[in-house]
Amino acid sequence: MITVVIPTIGRASLKAAIPEGVPVIVVEDTERRGPAAARNAGWRAAQTPWVVFLDDDVVPGEGWVEALVKDLEGLPENVAGSQGRIEVPLPRDRRPTDAERNTAGLADAEWITADMAYRRAALEKVGGFDERFPRAYREDADLALRLREAGFRLVRGERVTRHPVRDDGFWSSVRFQRGNADDALMRRIHGPEWRSLIGAGGLLPRHAATTALGLTAIALATARALALARNRAGRRGHALRGLPGALAFALSAAGWAALTVKFAWERIAPGPRTPGEVARMVVTSVAIPPAACLHRLRGELRVRR
Repeated sequence: MITVVIPTIGRASLKAAIPEGVPVIVVEDTERRGPAAARNAGWRAAQTPWVVFLDDDVVPGEGWVEALVKDLEGLPENVAGSQGRIEVPLPRDRRPTDAERNTAGLADAEWITADMAYRRAALEKVGGFDERFPRAYREDADLALRLREAGFRLVRGERVTRHPVRDDGFWSSVRFQRGNADDALMRRIHGPEWRSLIGAGGLLPRHAATTALGLTAIALATARALALARNRAGRRGHALRGLPGALAFALSAAGWAALTVKFAWERIAPGPRTPGEVARMVVTSVAIPPAACLHRLRGELRVRR
């Protein structure tokens, strides 16, 4: 009745993700084609009516297989998928870090393939995952939207899967901005209202404003420095002509600083506020807005090709 499919890139956590008592297909993504392609290979190799996708860094809860069977038994034919309940263990002796809070958000996310069961027939009808999504980001939401557009329903089950927090390094929040490129594809496929359809928010407009102010300040400062280099310093006429430019630079720099400080504090305030965490939030809060905009621009150019 059920086959479990787990795409992997060779994480040590894979062993804990494999449930007992049910057929499991592990697809190793050796060519780095992405989880969408790996999951497609897995469900097409399965012969059962239901295929359950797990990530290679989750831990199915006690009695997971029995709870899964109960979740799927008796579902009407118009129900294409059943989502497991994701639990993210957080420290009890301190506030969670920014990375831990981001992972904890998976508990409320819709239709994520950390634990998602689909009818094989429904996957066949819509063609499975869209392999144009190259990373573990938005490919699951895209599939869910296409299934609902095809007339299917998706439900939540009662089985529980734990998703531990990984330590992805100091710059992980900056690397995660690559997903903005996939947001461009989501907009192209599902229209400008796609975020409301999956209940997702976004900070890109604010990041764009922050980046624009920062680039403006840099451009004005560079132009002023070049002008001073070409003219003799201290000439009264030049100084008067430069006042509007100096004011524009001051306003742009102040706007960039205000937005950057606001963003950093929003990430620092709910956390443990240790020196290391504060330093990480300050540095990455400067880097995230331009990184997000750059990746979104890259995504927009890609979908237009």
